[in-house]
Amino acid sequence: MNWFKRLFNSSSSESKKIHTSPELVKSFYNTHNDSFLKVYGDVIQAFRTTDVSKLLDYQIESMGLQKDWKAIDAGCGICGPATYFADKVGIEIDAVTVSEEQIAKAKKKIAETHSGEKVKVHLQDYHELSNKFPKESYDLVYFLESFGHSHNHQKALASAWEVLKPGGMVYIKDLFKKVAVLDEHQSRIDQEIEKINKAYRYNIADLYEVLHAARKLGYVVSALKTIDLKIEEFENLTISNEFQELTGIAKIDNWEDYIFPIDFFELKLYKPGYKLEHGIDKYFLQNLYYMQVHKKQEEEL
Repeated sequence: MNWFKRLFNSSSSESKKIHTSPELVKSFYNTHNDSFLKVYGDVIQAFRTTDVSKLLDYQIESMGLQKDWKAIDAGCGICGPATYFADKVGIEIDAVTVSEEQIAKAKKKIAETHSGEKVKVHLQDYHELSNKFPKESYDLVYFLESFGHSHNHQKALASAWEVLKPGGMVYIKDLFKKVAVLDEHQSRIDQEIEKINKAYRYNIADLYEVLHAARKLGYVVSALKTIDLKIEEFENLTISNEFQELTGIAKIDNWEDYIFPIDFFELKLYKPGYKLEHGIDKYFLQNLYYMQVHKKQEEEL
């Protein structure tokens, strides 16, 4: 068993009650895809701007998308973001989903845009990216409120590592468990998280566990921050309420006693290049540590 498999097979998430898996996520979106499209449109993200193009422009800037990049959209929905990014920047994207319903809608979406050869959609589990795509070939793997559908966040990060070029980046924008300010609120937060996870086939991540798993894999945490949308452009999550009213999924009946159980963050992870000739790079010490761990000499890098 290689070191990647040893690492994610020992993940602490294995002992938790998990309500998601690729099969469960597939079933969820095959069943509810039309309801999502009716409420969310082409961009299935809850934390958003009223004019969704401003959210996507923000993500272009935040990810630093460049025309010559190759990216993987991990959990692409119907390729609303992917086609927008390709049309606006010219970036080449392989988009993946486990839902046949989303695949069908995504192909139609791609055909209706100018993205053409730039966006290709694949029926593929993002925990197994190297089974579909060549290793060390991508500049970016991004998760736009899809990371939470992972049954094993550590495995998802390891999968991204394998297909990223040295110097490549993982970008995650998603929900993370809120830390209770008052101890007596923790049980209610835990209850709400359990409700969301069960209803949406989700596995809301613990930020500190994700950071630990990423660093254990060798990633450098290059940025962690709140999502800095302008307040006058923020949609304020009312669209999530509309979806709950339409479907009855995870509906909140008592707002007076409700404690919001999550925080939204952006997380950027960098896969070091391990090139000693780039010793002036800010990740130089990571190169030296890599040599120690893997018992490599300079000429082997």
